[in-house]
Amino acid sequence: MGVTIPRGLRYMIGAAFFFSLMSLFVKIAGRRLPTSEIVFARSFLSLIITFFLMRRAGVWSWGQNKPLLILRGVAGFCGLLCFFYAITKLPLADVTVIHFINPVLTAVLAGAVLGERVSPRDAMGLGLSLVGVIFVAQPEFLFGGAAEELNLFAVGVALCGAVCSAIAYTTVRKLRETEHHLTVVFYFPLVATPASLPLLQNAVWPTPFEWVILVLIGIVTQIAQIFLTKGLHVEKAGRAMSMSYIQIVFAVTWGFLFFQEVPNLMGIVGAVLVLMGTLVTTSSKPRPV
Repeated sequence: MGVTIPRGLRYMIGAAFFFSLMSLFVKIAGRRLPTSEIVFARSFLSLIITFFLMRRAGVWSWGQNKPLLILRGVAGFCGLLCFFYAITKLPLADVTVIHFINPVLTAVLAGAVLGERVSPRDAMGLGLSLVGVIFVAQPEFLFGGAAEELNLFAVGVALCGAVCSAIAYTTVRKLRETEHHLTVVFYFPLVATPASLPLLQNAVWPTPFEWVILVLIGIVTQIAQIFLTKGLHVEKAGRAMSMSYIQIVFAVTWGFLFFQEVPNLMGIVGAVLVLMGTLVTTSSKPRPV
């Protein structure tokens, strides 16, 4: 008998897939375009697309719980900003591992704030996936290298970004009680678009190909955000966020297909561990929310 993946976890796997596509397109666009310009384009396009979808669905755009919606937008933007800053100051592998502690932080925060508990089986899946990410990324501070040379301030910023992301995801989970999923999605670009404007100091005019890539970034990000929000509306935060680790497997695949980045044996083992962790979680019986 095959395993039936719960609807909420299917949404989260879909979100991981489209977020991995976003990372692929960001890497392509980032060959010439400044990061701040990509962040602004992503946010602005998401704002337009979400507003159109809300008008079409007849959803009241400003929502009911405005303080919590604004917190979701601010926390999401700060998490994104911290992540991009850390990328410029630290090895990508180290940033990846630090950033991907946010599902664990989300599970802890949701337990403390929302009273949601992670089952032992889900915790096992979460742990397997986290170890898998470490094996894929192979950060210098764990696998050798000049750990003492890491910029401690940047490490702190990366940790702050993971905390902000956990706050954003927990807030999304809480907002399911009062808000339509499109309203929750809308508040991220509503905050991020004007907030990223002061960062556009070295903007360059995109080429036609780069315009296409920027539009694709906006589209796949929009789909990912909708899947993420719908997933967190259905599943408990810790269980749902454990699915985000499969993004690493997608990223390894895109790296191999588009950039000839061949993973070593440890990276392959890590990808298998992530898949095992995902299977453990998807095959577990969810507890009542």
